[in-house]
Amino acid sequence: MPLLPSAFSHVGATVPELEPAIAWYVETFGMYLLAGPISVAEDDSPLGIAATAIYGKGFSGFQFAHLAGTDGMGLELFHFDGPEKTSRRENNFEFWLTGINHFSFTTPDVAAMAERLVEAGGKQNSDILTLNVEKGFQIVYCEDPWGTVIELCSHPYTQLWG
Repeated sequence: MPLLPSAFSHVGATVPELEPAIAWYVETFGMYLLAGPISVAEDDSPLGIAATAIYGKGFSGFQFAHLAGTDGMGLELFHFDGPEKTSRRENNFEFWLTGINHFSFTTPDVAAMAERLVEAGGKQNSDILTLNVEKGFQIVYCEDPWGTVIELCSHPYTQLWG
């Protein structure tokens, strides 16, 4: 069987409150809401059965929403009701642990976008770094107001490595 090409679909992030997080990503990054908020309970509905298969018994319930950027990159935001109320980790950038390290947005002006992110309640975690002086490619690491690590890049991913 031939290997089929794959395209990136989306990344999921858990937040302590869904509506403010939706508004933040729409207002800060110009994303648009595709669907949601959608409520899911630990029950025998199709979504409840699927969620129990994914999260196991005891997740209680959650709400989620689907957003997308102008290039079709998806962001799925979750707020879980249990087993304990969603809360922020002390340090969301424990980069040495396995799992998702960060996700990234491409923006033509990294400094302006980092400033906008901070003004909207986020945090800038690093200085703006130039990866390729000749091409002027820059990055900066930031966090949304809930601690999700976001890298801002001045260039499409394939232009740096492709």
